[in-house]
Amino acid sequence: MIITLYVLVASCNNDYIAAMQNKTRPLAVATFVQLNHGWNADPNSPNPRISVDSSSVLITFYVNAYKFPQFAEGTKAILRFKNCQRYRLGATNDEGWYLGQCRFSGMAPAWGDFFAVSGESGLLLAPVDWVLLASGGHADSARHHLFYFKDETFECVAEDWEVQLPANQLIESIFISKPPSLDPPQKQVLTSRKWWNFWQ
Repeated sequence: MIITLYVLVASCNNDYIAAMQNKTRPLAVATFVQLNHGWNADPNSPNPRISVDSSSVLITFYVNAYKFPQFAEGTKAILRFKNCQRYRLGATNDEGWYLGQCRFSGMAPAWGDFFAVSGESGLLLAPVDWVLLASGGHADSARHHLFYFKDETFECVAEDWEVQLPANQLIESIFISKPPSLDPPQKQVLTSRKWWNFWQ
């Protein structure tokens, strides 16, 4: 599903201040492609943790075993972003998003999902707390990724991504996805010896 919305960029937090500093136009457009299908982060205590491995950024979190019972409670996933140029983990939390304190409030289809985002660079790169990776390069194929967790927002600009489900069974269950073209939505390919029906 691809959703494009035109809204006023209005916020009360640092996203808005950064947008003004970057001279983002009041009327902005962004396109969102949902990337998580058949899995998601725990809605209450995902406890995301970031590590950096050369040009890759990894974020580990607890998955939602309530909505997706094929996962045992306490199962972790790892999202790996390859050739990452920059990343951030910070504001806004879920309450702030619903209060309009995120620059994507009113734009993103929903809180709590994982998206590829396309839009104006002034809007996408507006936050001031980015961590830059010199080893990530500057490839034109890099895409903007956005994941809303319970208490934090994760963003990164990277060429490619994959998610390991569960995190401690790399061979048993791996989803692999290429950067989305945004038209049509990117499909995920499951390579596994355990053919779970993740799409029910």
